[in-house]
Parts: sequence; C-alpha cells; structure tokens
Amino acid sequence: MSKVRINAFSLSIDGYGAGPGQDLENPLGRGGLDLHQWVFPTRSFQATHGTGETGTTGIDDDFATRAMAGLGAWILGRNMFAPSRGPWADPEWKGWWGPNPPYHCPVFVLTHYARAPIRMDGGTEFRFVTGGIHAALKEARAAAGNLDVRLGGGVSTLRQYLEARLVDEMHFAVAPVVLGSGEHLFQGLDLVKLGYRVTEHVTTPGATHIILARAS
Repeated sequence: MSKVRINAFSLSIDGYGAGPGQDLENPLGRGGLDLHQWVFPTRSFQATHGTGETGTTGIDDDFATRAMAGLGAWILGRNMFAPSRGPWADPEWKGWWGPNPPYHCPVFVLTHYARAPIRMDGGTEFRFVTGGIHAALKEARAAAGNLDVRLGGGVSTLRQYLEARLVDEMHFAVAPVVLGSGEHLFQGLDLVKLGYRVTEHVTTPGATHIILARAS
C-alpha cells in the first residue's frame, strides 16, 4: 500500500524548519539555507538539479536518494510554490525551480485561490487544490496509484498532516545549526501520542538523520 511520507526535511537542532523573515530573497528565511548544507554536495542532489557535477556519495547521498525513490505525487503548501499571498497576482510565476522542476510527477499545491494547472518540462504538473489537506491527499493518492505521496512542506503543511494523523513515515535531517526563531515543527505536537517511534538514526558531519514511523 502506498505511504504518505516526509523525506529529507531539514531541521535545526532547536526544531525549526525555516528561519525568520521569509521573502523572495530568502525563501527559507534568514539562516534557513544553512539547514540544507548536508544535501547540496551529494550526487543525488547534483543529478536532480542538473548541475552536471558528480557529487559526493555516502550516507547523506543515500538518504537523498531514498527521498526521491518510489514517488507518484507530491503535496506542497503555497509558500513552497510562491512567495505571494492572496489572489494570484503574477500569472507568469511557475515556482522557484525554472522550467524543469525536480518533481517529475503531479504536485498538488494547497491554496485558497483557484488556478489552472501548470505543466512543466520533465513531467511535473502543478495542480492547485482549494479544498484543504484531505482533498489534496485524495487527489494525490489517485494520481500516485501504487506509489507514495511525499509531503514537501513547508512547516505549516507538515503540521496539519501530522495533527490529522495522515503521515506514515518521516525522515528528518537535523543540521548542526541553531536558528532561535522561525517556523517550529514540533511545538505543541506529541509524537508519542500520535503513534510515532524512531526506527533508524545515523549521524554524519552534515546532519543527524532520523526516521520515524507510525505504529500500525
């Protein structure tokens, strides 16, 4: 059966998934880019983002590769797609990633404002869902078939799916970074009561990788 997964989601040691002051120049907030230094050099990241570089191998690359395997659909919050709020003011905005985003399958974007689907190079199609998290998941599961659905973020989106007990498995990369403020993932959430336990953990110089799964 297909799973709903969180993969390669980087956190600070103090639990923040994005820094403060997110804007067009700082889509991850101030200091947010530091959370992802573990993945940028990896072979998987370099191949996915088309830099043409070989990239590093090893544990970090293994987790980055696993994060992209077996996916049939993604779900993103609007902030992961665009910096704007309210009605769609710029019809030319098609995401942060250029003409060939790294998804290569349907991506369901949570929003309060309807918009026609956007087809991109490489098989990515952004579809905009105004009916909330359950409607988005229903559409994503239908699109994914037997493959998994990955929640790409941001923090608010992940929290909503966690609170609704809809996430089967999570991989967090905890970076050796302290942010102090921003968007905190776990505040007010009791992962034990939600049914999660740690099933795997390993540390590299760039991050501590932690897998949590929900008891069946």
